[in-house]
Amino acid sequence: MSRKSNTEQRRSEIIAAMLIVLAEQGYERATIQAIAKQAQLTPGLIHYHFKTKAEMLMALIAELSAIFQTRYAALASTATTPNEKLLAYINARLAKGKGENPEAVAAWVIIGAEAVKQPEVRALYENAISQELGLLQELLKAHLKSKGKRIKSAPHLAAVMVATMEGVFQLASAAEAVMPKAYAAKTVIALIDRFIELEDHI
Repeated sequence: MSRKSNTEQRRSEIIAAMLIVLAEQGYERATIQAIAKQAQLTPGLIHYHFKTKAEMLMALIAELSAIFQTRYAALASTATTPNEKLLAYINARLAKGKGENPEAVAAWVIIGAEAVKQPEVRALYENAISQELGLLQELLKAHLKSKGKRIKSAPHLAAVMVATMEGVFQLASAAEAVMPKAYAAKTVIALIDRFIELEDHI
């Protein structure tokens, strides 16, 4: 495996710092100065690698997608059946434990809010959601097929699951204290199973 260049390494450090500042302070307060302080760099060095805060945000979106995919890959590495692969995906996105990253979740929620305001952010956010939908649809199709069920429900079920995950992320960031402990992954799994049971009657 090749080592990162100094420029790549420095950019990674800056994006890691932005993730933390964004999660803790929000987009408006994630100033170049605050990011530089978190990264232990000068503001000038930040500007050398990124012309604007918006450019950093674009890079952070890609980094967050990579973080989420890495956790899924780790949990799915031992999965051999469609059910196990689907469970790995759900646990990667919603379960507590090894590999969880509350700062990444909080940053993603803030990016979703910025996507409403900034067209450039919206385009990247939509692309990331589209990739999630695509992966989840394939996992659901394989899972449904293994149960002898119809495949046509996979797109709608995937959309509901992604919407549920985005809501869970929002609540984990803004109202975690009032939510039940470790509710999300187990409940989503139960809802999928119930949906499959009821599908022939819908």
